[in-house]
Parts: sequence; structure tokens; C-alpha cells
Amino acid sequence: MAGNPPCPALPCASVNILDELQWRGLFADCTDTPELRKRLAASPITLYCGFDPTADSLHVGHLVPLLALRRFQNYGHHPIAVAGGATGSIGDPSGKSAERTLLTKEQIKANVDAVRPQLAKFLDFDRAGNPARLVDNADWTANVSYLDFLRDIGKHFSVNQMVAKESVRARMEDREVGISYTEFSYMLLQAFDFMVLNRDYNCELQIGGSDQWGNITAGMDLIRKKLQRPAFGLTLPLITKADGAKFGKTEGGSVWLDPKKTSVYRFYQFWINTADADVIRYLKFFTFLPPDEITALEAQHNANPGARIGHRALAKAVTALIHGEHATQEALRASEILFGGDLAGVSESTFNEIVGEVPTKEIEKAKLDGAGLPLVELLVHAGLSQSKGQARKDVEGGGVNINNVREANFQRAVTSADLLFGKHILLRKGKKNYVVVTAK
Repeated sequence: MAGNPPCPALPCASVNILDELQWRGLFADCTDTPELRKRLAASPITLYCGFDPTADSLHVGHLVPLLALRRFQNYGHHPIAVAGGATGSIGDPSGKSAERTLLTKEQIKANVDAVRPQLAKFLDFDRAGNPARLVDNADWTANVSYLDFLRDIGKHFSVNQMVAKESVRARMEDREVGISYTEFSYMLLQAFDFMVLNRDYNCELQIGGSDQWGNITAGMDLIRKKLQRPAFGLTLPLITKADGAKFGKTEGGSVWLDPKKTSVYRFYQFWINTADADVIRYLKFFTFLPPDEITALEAQHNANPGARIGHRALAKAVTALIHGEHATQEALRASEILFGGDLAGVSESTFNEIVGEVPTKEIEKAKLDGAGLPLVELLVHAGLSQSKGQARKDVEGGGVNINNVREANFQRAVTSADLLFGKHILLRKGKKNYVVVTAK
């Protein structure tokens, strides 16, 4: 991942962070909006959001709360990102219809180690005045015994209250699935986190997805009972697509922030393929573009959605934020190539993005030596034409490209001189049927 996201100038002091969140559609609910607004106006506040390491990478579903922490920091507040080394070993039942598979301690540690640097990329830990913090809740739970936790924390929760929480109630109503005592206890651990952060770092605000409301208010209750202090909760909307489908999923599964799990090209394409109805919402949710710029993009988008100006602005902004400007430019170039763009000057790393995204076919390098192989035979070998006769018709019809250059001579031979980087040939039939032939 790239370095910290570019830090915009601090917003005007007269503008409250809550106003920006509401304009962006990122305000779902708050435990006491008028009082939180007063508190935020009085002086910088410390806030936190937790991220359980259920995998060895964060995914795009984590972006809204991560970027919200950064938005608060840009307004001068003090963000804390909590890696859930402890809570991740239990599993949050919120938003889940079935019990999670428990991870081993080794898996959790490996995931925390992988996720920690990703969390660090979104926040500024060196900013003068309000540097961010990154902590692991395993640090304050590891030495707490089960009996001590029951006496000091569990005593302050009634089962009646816990059962009434939406995340628990929904699971209890499903007799076949139910909820284990382990996941039932999750909200106590998250409440404990909030109390510890309030006690040790004067953390007064917890933010999270709207499915976290019950866990957040449980922490506020614990702080009030144990520390006799006020605290606040703020939830962000759970992002869905315009058609109601879950955001962040593709046919290939989750869209990860780790380029080893989701290539930069595929990440860029995920945003480019955003539905027209979602583009402006996503520009507000997932970028730091200012309101006047998003408003201008909205006008252009509404006037001519087919130009995809909003889509490109979204894809470029989010990809640069996560992967950096250089990787974004490579993804842009790869995208252009797959729409017939010129290959002149393309780097091998950019071309390799394409190799991973289109069908590939191997061929013996010796077959391309000397006079080479007839194009019609290569088209059949690549599976782009069913027979040499069909291949001839395809070429004569003007639908065949070699390395994105149209070829109309069916007698053309393909030789080692056509190899890109000494090993690849990009064949295209029609507008979208690509095959990379790799010589070995």
C-alpha cells in the first residue's frame, strides 16, 4: 500500500465534522447529537474505531470507518485505530446470521501483523498536535482472568439488556442457528475496550457501522457505571448498492486492500464498474474530494452518464488513496490497453496486470523463431477462432489485432519479433475477446 493519504488543509473552524458527515451521507445515528456537537465545538475529542483481524487483509467494506477516522483527524481530533487481537478471537455476531469459525491464536496474530500496517496507512501518526494512535486490545485483555472479568465487567450487564440488543435477538430467534455463549459475550469485550480507552486515553467517542449500535451503547453504559463519565456513540451507514446488494463483493469474492489478494488493476476496475446510480454517493463516501468538486462531477455525470467522468474520478481517487499515484497510473494504462490503447512504451509491470486478468495460452517459443507461425494457426491455438478457415474470415473482416494493432492480412506470420518483453503476444478478436499468448 502507499503512504498516508494526502492531507487536505484543515477545514474551516466554523464547519463541524458532523456537518461534513451529514453532507456525505455518512451519518447514520448518534447517541446525543446536540451534546456531541457542543463537545466537538469546545475542543478536540479522542475517538476510536475497532477492526477485527478476521483475515490477513482489510477489504473495501472497511473503508468507510477508516476514512471517517481520517476525516476526524483532518478536523483536529485525535483518532485511535484498534486492531482486535482479543475481540477477533471471539467473533462479532453483529450482522451475521451464523456462528463464525474461530481462528487459531497463530492465525489471529498473523492477521493482526498483516492488518496493522494497512491501518497505519490511513492515519497520520506524526501530525503535530493530533497524531493518531494504533493499539491492540489484546494488550489489555491478555492478563485479565476470567473470574476478574466476570466480577469487574460482567457484573454491570444484565442478560435482559444483552438479549434485547438487535445483534443477539436476531440470532436467538433463529432456533436452528442460535448464538453461542462465546459470541453472546462479544459485546462485553467491546464495552471493555471502550472503557479502557476512555480511562487510559480519555477517549470519549466510539464510531462504527450501524450494526455496532448495541456494542457501542454497551460501552457507554459501562463507562458511566465504572468511571462516572459521559461518552458518545456515532454510527456510520452500512453501504449497499443502489439495487440493495451488498457492497464490496464481486464474482471473485471480496475486494481486498492488499494488492497480492486483489490486483491494483482489478481494484481500479471495481470502482470503474460502479453502477451509474451509485457513483456520486461513492464519491462522497470514499474520497476526500471537496464538496464543490463532487458537485461539479455530479452535474457532468447527470448531463452525460455515458462519458463516465464520475466513474473515472472515483476509481482514480480511491485507487491513489490506497495504492499510490504510480500504481494508479499503471492501472489506468492497463485499463486503456484492454480498450484497444496503444502499447508503445508500456512497462512490463503494467502489462503483467493484464496477463493476470485475461485468458492466457502457452506456446513453444521455437515455433515463433525464423519464419514464425501463421496468424490463422495462432488464432486457433489461442482459442479465438474455431478453425483456420474461420480465422481467415476473422482477419479479413478486420476484427483481429496483434498487440492492439489491427491486422488485415490473413497470410501474416507471427514471429519472435512480435513478442512483448520477449515472451508475450496480446491477441484480440472483436472489441473484448483477448488472449495473452506466452512463449516458453
